[in-house]
Amino acid sequence: MSATTRRCFAVDLHDDPAQIARYRAWHAAGSPPPAITAAIRADDVRELEIWLVGDRMFMILEQGDQYDPAAKAARDAANPDVQAWDALMRTFQKSLPFAPEQTWVEMARIFALSEQP
Repeated sequence: MSATTRRCFAVDLHDDPAQIARYRAWHAAGSPPPAITAAIRADDVRELEIWLVGDRMFMILEQGDQYDPAAKAARDAANPDVQAWDALMRTFQKSLPFAPEQTWVEMARIFALSEQP
C-alpha cells in the first residue's frame, strides 16, 4: 500500500443545539448520501473522521499518494450531488473568526510524540 498523509481541519457550527443535533444526524453511519461517500473515496481518501466539542469541529483526513486537491476540487465543482451536500452543510457551519468566508480551515501540526526523544 502506498503512503498515507494525515491532514487536519477545523470549522465551527452555529451555536444552536437543535442545529448541531441535525448536523450530527446527517453524519451518522449510513446518513450521508452514497454519492458523497463515493466521491470522497474516489479521490484516494483512505479515512475521514469528524470530531465535535461544543460548536467546534475537527476533521482528520488521511489521503493516499494519489490524492490531488486541485483535481478533487474540480471534480467536486462538477458534481451536483457534492455541490448540494456542501450547500446544505454550509447552512450549519460558520467560519472561524480569523478565516471569514472559509470553512474547514487546514490546521498546522505543531507536535508529534513520534518526533520527541
